[in-house]
Amino acid sequence: MLYRFLRAVVLKVLYPVLMLAGGLSKGLKERFQAFTISLNNRLVLRERPAVKTLLLLLPHCLQTDECKIRITRNIYNCARCGKCGIKDIIGMADEFGIKLFVATGGNLARRIVKDVGPDAIVAVACERDLSSGISDSFPLPIFGVCNERPFGPCLNTKVDLVKLKQAILVFSGEKPGRGANS
Repeated sequence: MLYRFLRAVVLKVLYPVLMLAGGLSKGLKERFQAFTISLNNRLVLRERPAVKTLLLLLPHCLQTDECKIRITRNIYNCARCGKCGIKDIIGMADEFGIKLFVATGGNLARRIVKDVGPDAIVAVACERDLSSGISDSFPLPIFGVCNERPFGPCLNTKVDLVKLKQAILVFSGEKPGRGANS
């Protein structure tokens, strides 16, 4: 209960203050967003919520822009060609028996969360979308994994699969290793 209270303070008090202060500089704002995600993850890790239904929520930009098959309606339509990490993420979701969805933005992500009704979420996104989504979805425990953007925002992004697996393990009762944005 203490850790949920602390998450509330971080997400409903500290985060808005940091975003206001971060308005002075885009780089500063992104660092504050990353700090908020990291702090939230640490608190979720300590909270250890009971989870029966885990949702893995991904951004559509993880799919290569050259792919002819759009996975935003159903990620299992993926051809599993290996040109992006989606094939491996589907395998991971199947291995752990978790629900897996792709969202094209915040509104769709909120609708997916409402429809699935998970006990917890592992979410992958950029700092901006992840920090605001975590804040908007409180008190739901969300463990955030920031995506990598070698080609800039929203284009052929990547996620570290080791960090993603460690994040999933947070909700399975196992302690993740170092590096899962914890």
